[in-house]
Parts: sequence; structure tokens; C-alpha cells
Amino acid sequence: MRHGKKHNHLGRKAEHRQALLANLTIALITHKRITTTLAKAKALRVHMEPLVTKAKDDSTHNRRVVFSYLQNKEAIKELFDVVGPKIGDRPGGYLRIIKIGFRRSDASDMAMIEFVDFNDLYNPGGAETKTTNKVRRSRRGSGAKGKTETTTAEVVETEATEVVDTTEEAAAETPEDKE
Repeated sequence: MRHGKKHNHLGRKAEHRQALLANLTIALITHKRITTTLAKAKALRVHMEPLVTKAKDDSTHNRRVVFSYLQNKEAIKELFDVVGPKIGDRPGGYLRIIKIGFRRSDASDMAMIEFVDFNDLYNPGGAETKTTNKVRRSRRGSGAKGKTETTTAEVVETEATEVVDTTEEAAAETPEDKE
């Protein structure tokens, strides 16, 4: 009986379940986002949140503790060097689970699990915003290669001046010049 056992067994023995969760954790650390079944994603979140919490404090002891779970040096390096500093100020909730529908073959619930701080679409305030200057370059190719910031009033004046200049040139031309 399963009295008081709150974790999902995922239909596997303990060793198989630990290996599955370790492999999913390594894949998530490496790719920052994976697609799996909803039950595995929920079990992975419970398994991985304490490991990410340990990655916030980069010490030899924490690296060894996390290595005892994962047994992968590259994943440990990525977790402590890239993921840990980026989520350092977050008090918890490092992972997000998004339901994406049903699998076609067996109709099981599918979900995408990802790090919250590594998705720029859902977390626009967390990413560094790039400031871009609006640039309008001359159509005549005046040779100005540097970017300049112009206002709309300047652009309107420039276009109006260009229109006036072209009409004066057309009026000044004589039929002899056209030949």
C-alpha cells in the first residue's frame, strides 16, 4: 500500500525512477527547456528544485552533493556556472510547466518544462532590454555611414525640401538639356 507516500512512482522501480529523473535533470540543465509527459514534468520539478537551490551557493560541498544525484560533470558545471548566478536572487519557483496538449499516439498529457529566468517571451523584465535608436538614412546616398538620431519633424522638413528641390530642377531643365 502507498499510505503517506506523496511522490509519483511513475510506474517504475526506485532505481529506474532515480535514473529517469537524473537523465531528465541533465537534459533540462543542458537545453534549458524540454518536452515530456505532465507526470514526469511534475516529478522532475519536485526532484530538481532542491538541486537548483544548492546551485545558488557555489561551494565544493554543494557541488559534491549535486554530483551524487546527477553523476555528470558537464551538467554540474553548467548548473553552477550559468544557471546558479542567473537565479541567485529568486527565492524559489525556478521551473515553469506549460501544458502543450496530448500526445498523438497514446493521448497522454504533454508538457514543456523550462527554467523561468531563461525564457525571454514570458519574462521580458528579467532580460536586458536593448536600447535601439531610430535611424533614418538619406535616400540619395550622401555617404553618411554613421547612425544619427532624428526626430519626425526633421524628417518631414527633409522630405519637403527634397520635393521642392526636385520640382525646381525639373522646371529649370529646358528641352535642349534633355537631348
